[in-house]
Amino acid sequence: MEQLTNYFGQNIKDRRIVVTGGTTGIGKAIADVLVSLGGRVLIFGRDHEDFKNAVADLKKQFPDREVYGTPADVTKKEDINKIFEIVDTELGGIDILINNAALAAPGITQETYEDYKYIIDTNITGYLAFAQEAVKRMKEQKSGHIINIGSMSAESRNPESTIYVATKTAIKGFSTSLRKELNPLGIKVSLIEPGAVTSDMQTDPKEVQREKVDKLEMLEAYDIAMSTLFCLSQPKRCDIVSMQIRPHLQII
Repeated sequence: MEQLTNYFGQNIKDRRIVVTGGTTGIGKAIADVLVSLGGRVLIFGRDHEDFKNAVADLKKQFPDREVYGTPADVTKKEDINKIFEIVDTELGGIDILINNAALAAPGITQETYEDYKYIIDTNITGYLAFAQEAVKRMKEQKSGHIINIGSMSAESRNPESTIYVATKTAIKGFSTSLRKELNPLGIKVSLIEPGAVTSDMQTDPKEVQREKVDKLEMLEAYDIAMSTLFCLSQPKRCDIVSMQIRPHLQII
């Protein structure tokens, strides 16, 4: 059992990690797990209150661990620069990028141009921009791991979420191509595609989400965090290229 514990923590301790959208939902759950295993973790999100609460919670749970961050928006170049200034000055580089910051979106008939452009800038351009900045640093050390959090929406393609489907389908293609580009540089790329997960992105109230979890129709954010840990815990010879995680009774 000790060997198993060491196996899952071997690639996390002292690693320099950035979690985009790490203040709530899946991102926060991932941060919890990686900080608990000794990762040096930088989180951020758009909402100042969510950021403050997330950092306070992490420091309360793990007072001896390193947690960094600032409120930031992945669509703003000045905020991207600010995050990577912290990466360079406080972390001294980056080993792992969790590309997670994303927004839910309805069908194209329900949004204005300005609305869906911001969603695209968040869900697609944000992933590209953070991957680019991370790779600039990772290629110098000939190592690194980028995990893109996608969605089963890229496969199910429901008509009521056209814009979201477009963005997550883009991330699926981006991840496949990015892996081919970066693997020769010693950098791993993984895609994790969750099904329905409890979060503030869901339209259902929290009590309804809880009922769906109990009925095996929805996942917990922690489930995705543990899947992320599994991807990160593999030896250098082994890549988890893509992973789909669905609730037992979510039939897609």
